[in-house]
Amino acid sequence: MTDIREHNGVVTQITTVKLPPDNQDEVLNLMIERARFMATQPGFVSVNLHRSKDGSHVVNYIQWTNAQKLEAAHHAPEFRKKWPLFGALADEIEPCLYDVVHIEAA
Repeated sequence: MTDIREHNGVVTQITTVKLPPDNQDEVLNLMIERARFMATQPGFVSVNLHRSKDGSHVVNYIQWTNAQKLEAAHHAPEFRKKWPLFGALADEIEPCLYDVVHIEAA
């Protein structure tokens, strides 16, 4: 389950995918399939997928216990086998690691 807290040791990767609106459903289906695989990998915490209302973006919020296990999961053959299809559907894929620095909640 997603648990966003400061200094909890969890690695956060946020990936922004820019794509033609006609490809959003196909990209999301592929990402859901890949998320289900990732959920079986060591160190997995959570994956959260978000779609833009205009169809031009998908954002993937990933949490992992550490960066090494996340990297190993990304390099697993099962994860990589559909990478060319994913790249063909998206205009731009931008993953980046983040630290949670502040949370304000009601």
